[in-house]
Amino acid sequence: MLEDGPSGQSTVDEPAPEPGEGASRASGVKMPAWFDDVRKLGLGLKQLFGAQTRLVVAELGLARSGITLMLFMGLAAIVFAVALGFTLLALAGWGLAQWFGSWAWALAALAGIQLVLLIVAILVFRRAMHWLTLPASRAELAILAREAATQGKAEGELRAED
Repeated sequence: MLEDGPSGQSTVDEPAPEPGEGASRASGVKMPAWFDDVRKLGLGLKQLFGAQTRLVVAELGLARSGITLMLFMGLAAIVFAVALGFTLLALAGWGLAQWFGSWAWALAALAGIQLVLLIVAILVFRRAMHWLTLPASRAELAILAREAATQGKAEGELRAED
């Protein structure tokens, strides 16, 4: 330190600093050996997570284009399912016509079957709508509210007596 001139520069010849030690040598502080290992670890982690980030970005792009394909294929599946349903309905009508010997009776029987299936679907739908109201949770919350109200009244009466 006594060898430093007025500008803070040393007159003693020092070897050129290595790439990672430029700031530490310039300030005169020698970094421990483990610091270089930590720096290399940081660079390795940066490279690893950089590759992972690029992979995630690429997969998100693929997923984004896959969503459109899924929507179109879902629409196609619905169309084909409806067409299959109509075909099976026509086959059932034809079978009933062969069995009854009359198209009128076959269509009446088919309409009756469809009416029964429609009523069952409506009842199941109503039951599912009831489940959406969370009946058990609402009952538990009502019990908690009732208990809190009675406890609050009891505490209020005790304070009034004091």
